[in-house]
Amino acid sequence: MAEDRKTNNVELKDIANLCKRRGFIFQSSEIYGGIGSVWDYGPLGVELKNNVKGQWWKSMVYDRNDIEGLDAAILMNPEVWKASGHVTSFADLLVDCKECKKRFRVDKIKGRSCPECGGELTEPKSFNLMFKTQVGSVEGSAIDVYMRPETAQGIFVNFENVLNSSRRKLPFGIAQIGKAFRNEITTGNFTFRSREFEQMELEFFVKPDEADKWYEFWVNERLNWYTSLGIRKENLRLREHEKDELAHYAKRCHDVEFSFPMGWSELEGIANRGDFDLKQHSSLSGRDLVYFDDAQEKSYMPYVIEPSGGVDRAVLAFLVDAYRSETVRDRKRIYLSIDNRLAPIKVAVLPLLKNRPEIVEMAHKIRDDLKGNYRVVYDDTAAIGRLYRRQDEIGTPYCLTVDVDSLSDGKVTIRERDSMDQDRVDVSKVKEILRERLAL
Repeated sequence: MAEDRKTNNVELKDIANLCKRRGFIFQSSEIYGGIGSVWDYGPLGVELKNNVKGQWWKSMVYDRNDIEGLDAAILMNPEVWKASGHVTSFADLLVDCKECKKRFRVDKIKGRSCPECGGELTEPKSFNLMFKTQVGSVEGSAIDVYMRPETAQGIFVNFENVLNSSRRKLPFGIAQIGKAFRNEITTGNFTFRSREFEQMELEFFVKPDEADKWYEFWVNERLNWYTSLGIRKENLRLREHEKDELAHYAKRCHDVEFSFPMGWSELEGIANRGDFDLKQHSSLSGRDLVYFDDAQEKSYMPYVIEPSGGVDRAVLAFLVDAYRSETVRDRKRIYLSIDNRLAPIKVAVLPLLKNRPEIVEMAHKIRDDLKGNYRVVYDDTAAIGRLYRRQDEIGTPYCLTVDVDSLSDGKVTIRERDSMDQDRVDVSKVKEILRERLAL
């Protein structure tokens, strides 16, 4: 068992080093020097990310009976962004230093001595955060379009399509997971603020007089989702926006905040958007988006409750919260105490001796028998102690070791990640035991 077990305060550089070393996250285009605040998810990272998205989708769509899914296109008619206010309002006020040429957000330098070089700052200028591109192959006839800065508008413009095709009645929601793009000036803190990122958004359409009730429901529901997947309660909190920081469309908004290494920061926002979006799109498009309520025999514009979370921030939070460092028999052990449902690899099959063909053959057979329902790996590239540490560090819940005795008694050793407890079990019972323990 572990000696002097302690959970250390992790620094962001520790997480970044682990992610690079073990294949979770790489700097995009690294061999060319990279590109700022754009990231690639490696073999383990893509598994973790898919598991996070899968659990969100399960909780939103599969576990409920009042939500439909959607996958809207990234490129949209530019009128969409005029109606939403992004063309005129989605901007940061920036200043440039005349001496060092660095650019700063005005809201980030208030009350601080800036810049360090002591140079004079320019007057603030508005800088739109949307990436612009063009659609059309003939020079002079191309139109300007935008890389979407959020996935929400794809839901709003499809409200009528989903309503009619699914024959839904209020209240009901539309869920979507997808990429979004923002030309952020102030980036950093690893993957916390990136220029290309992925969102998990729900737009839940309700009767106006039920908006407050559903708002409170979704605030609590979204906070509980993170704790249900293992994040410690002390690392989460709710913060309601002050009136002067609310978005122009929002009547109320709460942030689910996580205690990241750089401090408390937003993990997800839950907003009461009122009827702003549907009214805007109805007005600019000319399409009547009011909802006819059969039960009340009247028409009205639905209100919208929006839980909006970042996939990349969620992945980072799960990594930070799960990171453990302890001393075991005078040696440092690092492991990810991550929920089984999120772990990239569920089981590692390890032969004690790779130069014994019978052991290797048995290990391969066990691996092949287990694979299919979740990720199982075989590894014989190091001594058993090092193999255990490698799997601990990437959060693998169980290691299954085949040794010399396995050949005669038909038993293998199952080792649990957090406790390091080991059980000797019959090979014929391995699949059933793991199914029970993983509880996927």
